[in-house]
Amino acid sequence: MKELIIDASIDKLDDVLDFVNEVLEASDCNRKVINQINIAVEEIFVNIAHYAYNPEIGGAVIRITVSDEVLIEFEDKGKAYNPLLKIDPDITKNAEERDVGGLGIFMVKKIMDSVEYNHTDNKNILTIRKMLV
Repeated sequence: MKELIIDASIDKLDDVLDFVNEVLEASDCNRKVINQINIAVEEIFVNIAHYAYNPEIGGAVIRITVSDEVLIEFEDKGKAYNPLLKIDPDITKNAEERDVGGLGIFMVKKIMDSVEYNHTDNKNILTIRKMLV
Protein backbone atom coordinates (compact mmCIF):
# COMPACT_ATOMS: atom_id res chain seq x y z
CA MET A 1 0.00 0.00 0.00
CA LYS A 2 1.35 3.41 -1.00
CA GLU A 3 0.69 6.39 1.23
CA LEU A 4 0.69 10.16 0.78
CA ILE A 5 0.53 12.52 3.76
CA ILE A 6 -0.45 16.00 2.65
CA ASP A 7 -2.14 19.21 3.75
CA ALA A 8 -5.86 19.11 3.05
CA SER A 9 -5.70 22.21 0.92
CA ILE A 10 -7.26 22.73 -2.49
CA ASP A 11 -3.90 23.77 -3.92
CA LYS A 12 -2.62 20.24 -3.17
CA LEU A 13 -5.19 18.55 -5.44
CA ASP A 14 -2.74 18.15 -8.32
CA ASP A 15 -0.25 16.46 -5.98
CA VAL A 16 -2.94 14.02 -4.85
CA LEU A 17 -3.99 13.23 -8.43
CA ASP A 18 -0.33 12.81 -9.49
CA PHE A 19 0.22 10.38 -6.61
CA VAL A 20 -2.86 8.31 -7.45
CA ASN A 21 -2.16 8.34 -11.20
CA GLU A 22 1.45 7.25 -10.70
CA VAL A 23 0.25 4.16 -8.84
CA LEU A 24 -2.56 3.42 -11.31
CA GLU A 25 -0.35 3.83 -14.38
CA ALA A 26 2.37 1.62 -12.86
CA SER A 27 -0.35 -1.03 -12.42
CA ASP A 28 -1.41 -0.83 -16.07
CA CYS A 29 -4.93 0.37 -15.31
CA ASN A 30 -6.87 1.33 -18.41
CA ARG A 31 -7.59 4.98 -19.17
CA LYS A 32 -11.35 4.69 -18.53
CA VAL A 33 -10.80 3.35 -15.01
CA ILE A 34 -8.14 5.98 -14.31
CA ASN A 35 -10.50 8.75 -15.43
CA GLN A 36 -13.33 7.42 -13.25
CA ILE A 37 -11.05 7.16 -10.24
CA ASN A 38 -9.73 10.68 -10.86
CA ILE A 39 -13.28 12.06 -10.72
CA ALA A 40 -13.90 10.29 -7.40
CA VAL A 41 -10.54 11.28 -5.90
CA GLU A 42 -11.02 14.92 -6.88
CA GLU A 43 -14.51 15.06 -5.39
CA ILE A 44 -13.47 13.47 -2.10
CA PHE A 45 -10.25 15.44 -1.64
CA VAL A 46 -11.92 18.77 -2.50
CA ASN A 47 -14.61 18.04 0.08
CA ILE A 48 -11.97 17.28 2.73
CA ALA A 49 -10.07 20.46 1.79
CA HIS A 50 -13.21 22.63 1.94
CA TYR A 51 -15.03 21.21 4.94
CA ALA A 52 -12.99 18.99 7.26
CA TYR A 53 -11.01 21.69 9.05
CA ASN A 54 -12.68 24.88 7.84
CA PRO A 55 -11.43 27.58 8.25
CA GLU A 56 -8.12 25.96 9.23
CA ILE A 57 -5.98 23.57 7.17
CA GLY A 58 -5.26 20.12 8.56
CA GLY A 59 -3.69 16.98 7.26
CA ALA A 60 -4.97 14.24 5.03
CA VAL A 61 -3.62 10.78 4.36
CA ILE A 62 -4.32 9.03 1.09
CA ARG A 63 -3.54 5.33 0.81
CA ILE A 64 -3.81 3.30 -2.38
CA THR A 65 -3.33 -0.32 -3.26
CA VAL A 66 -3.97 -2.11 -6.53
CA SER A 67 -4.62 -5.83 -6.99
CA ASP A 68 -7.73 -7.13 -8.71
CA GLU A 69 -9.28 -3.90 -7.42
CA VAL A 70 -8.16 -0.37 -6.70
CA LEU A 71 -8.64 0.50 -3.03
CA ILE A 72 -8.14 4.10 -1.92
CA GLU A 73 -8.51 5.35 1.65
CA PHE A 74 -8.88 9.01 2.56
CA GLU A 75 -8.19 9.83 6.20
CA ASP A 76 -8.51 13.14 8.02
CA LYS A 77 -8.90 14.30 11.60
CA GLY A 78 -11.38 17.03 10.77
CA LYS A 79 -15.01 17.34 11.75
CA ALA A 80 -16.77 13.99 11.84
CA TYR A 81 -18.94 13.70 8.75
CA ASN A 82 -20.36 10.70 6.96
CA PRO A 83 -21.14 11.79 3.39
CA LEU A 84 -22.97 8.51 2.78
CA LEU A 85 -25.80 9.69 5.04
CA LYS A 86 -26.58 12.50 2.60
CA ILE A 87 -29.76 11.66 0.69
CA ASP A 88 -29.09 11.14 -3.00
CA PRO A 89 -30.29 14.03 -5.15
CA ASP A 90 -33.33 13.51 -7.32
CA ILE A 91 -31.66 13.64 -10.70
CA THR A 92 -35.01 13.44 -12.46
CA LYS A 93 -35.56 17.09 -11.47
CA ASN A 94 -33.89 19.88 -13.39
CA ALA A 95 -31.02 21.77 -11.73
CA GLU A 96 -33.22 24.64 -10.56
CA GLU A 97 -35.60 22.27 -8.71
CA ARG A 98 -32.94 20.18 -6.95
CA ASP A 99 -31.57 20.91 -3.48
CA VAL A 100 -28.01 22.20 -3.44
CA GLY A 101 -25.28 19.68 -2.56
CA GLY A 102 -24.90 15.95 -2.64
CA LEU A 103 -24.31 15.52 -6.37
CA GLY A 104 -20.57 14.91 -5.96
CA ILE A 105 -20.82 12.03 -3.50
CA PHE A 106 -23.70 10.66 -5.57
CA MET A 107 -21.34 10.56 -8.58
CA VAL A 108 -18.66 8.85 -6.48
CA LYS A 109 -21.15 6.17 -5.41
CA LYS A 110 -22.19 5.60 -9.03
CA ILE A 111 -18.62 5.49 -10.42
CA MET A 112 -17.06 3.29 -7.76
CA ASP A 113 -18.00 -0.29 -6.91
CA SER A 114 -18.15 0.49 -3.20
CA VAL A 115 -17.82 3.46 -0.88
CA GLU A 116 -17.49 3.00 2.88
CA TYR A 117 -17.16 5.44 5.77
CA ASN A 118 -15.83 4.87 9.27
CA HIS A 119 -15.11 7.25 12.11
CA THR A 120 -12.45 5.70 14.32
CA ASP A 121 -10.02 7.25 16.81
CA ASN A 122 -11.25 10.75 15.87
CA LYS A 123 -10.48 10.08 12.21
CA ASN A 124 -12.77 10.16 9.20
CA ILE A 125 -11.87 7.27 6.91
CA LEU A 126 -13.57 7.08 3.53
CA THR A 127 -12.68 4.02 1.45
CA ILE A 128 -13.47 3.65 -2.25
CA ARG A 129 -13.05 0.52 -4.35
CA LYS A 130 -13.08 -0.13 -8.08
CA MET A 131 -12.85 -3.66 -9.48
CA LEU A 132 -10.37 -4.14 -12.32
CA VAL A 133 -11.55 -7.55 -13.50
